[in-house]
Amino acid sequence: MNKKIHIAIHHREGSFSERWIEYCDIHNINYKLVDCYRSDIVDQMSDCDGLMWHWHHVDPKAVLFARQLIYALEASGKKVFPNARTCWHFDDKVGQKYLFEAIGAPLVPNYVFYDRQTAMRFIEEATFPKVFKLRGGAGSSNVRLVRKKAEARKLVNKAFGRGFTKIDRFSLFKDRFWHLKRDRNIAAIWGCCKGLARVFVPTEYEKLAGQDKGYVYFQDFIPDNNFDIRVIVIGERAFAIKRMVRDGDFRASGSGRIVHDQNQIPLDCVKIAFDTSRKLSAQCLGYDFVFDGSRSQLTEISYGFTMRVYDRCPGYWDIDLTWHSGQFVAPYFMVEDFIKSLRREGVS
Repeated sequence: MNKKIHIAIHHREGSFSERWIEYCDIHNINYKLVDCYRSDIVDQMSDCDGLMWHWHHVDPKAVLFARQLIYALEASGKKVFPNARTCWHFDDKVGQKYLFEAIGAPLVPNYVFYDRQTAMRFIEEATFPKVFKLRGGAGSSNVRLVRKKAEARKLVNKAFGRGFTKIDRFSLFKDRFWHLKRDRNIAAIWGCCKGLARVFVPTEYEKLAGQDKGYVYFQDFIPDNNFDIRVIVIGERAFAIKRMVRDGDFRASGSGRIVHDQNQIPLDCVKIAFDTSRKLSAQCLGYDFVFDGSRSQLTEISYGFTMRVYDRCPGYWDIDLTWHSGQFVAPYFMVEDFIKSLRREGVS
């Protein structure tokens, strides 16, 4: 006899959980709120069929144990969102490099080195500019354009010396200042003030995470891109935005200059995103694309995204690339798919 669905949700203000709870209330889905940070989280889950937790990459506590909790709950037979296949590579560009190469995804060529000598030999033979990245960081943080070999050598020496802070506080302040010049409103002023204070006061995440060191990661610079494309795939639906590059910069992520017109989204990007999600058996992934001539190339992926940015999307594509017009709530798709996965297991 089938039993009634009972979902556990960890709630965090501003996360997907706001809309997961909303969906469950609207559709009379049985759920309870749990606290994943408590030592008894496994006991809390004893009467639940699955867990939904939108954990964040700069939450120092979540980074310590989120993946391990997911593996453990899946080993017990419970469903989890995000599951291990969806998030093991979250905020890990080095892991994503190997993943893309292993499945043959069209990745922008990149190079990772684990000793100073090999990295220095690469620099002597390479052409510049190159893009330097740390393995973690979103919104274009920890990403810089390296124009000359001398600059690359300094980065290598630092990577195999004192290392880098997990968050580039000065770059983040420059981003806040850029937003202030663009928006000129109270929110931007307040953000800039907080960014200035953060230059001198490290975050709790920085204190706990320590230095990023022992490796160096370079990516080919693809010129003449004044935008990138972000495609989100949730199950058998995809939606997308076009992100314009900031003035005087090469980065689009974090610019806030968004185009929601589906006619400006290359269908090739949507197809690649669907194909990659299928190969990975991923529940939800966002794909960032740049273009080398007419070729769509991936830079990175992430299961998490700023959900309100996509509220203005005019519709979505299905797995057959058929367009469906109309507004939607992206996190609702996550709950719908999660419930379907439970019903396939005999939960009603």
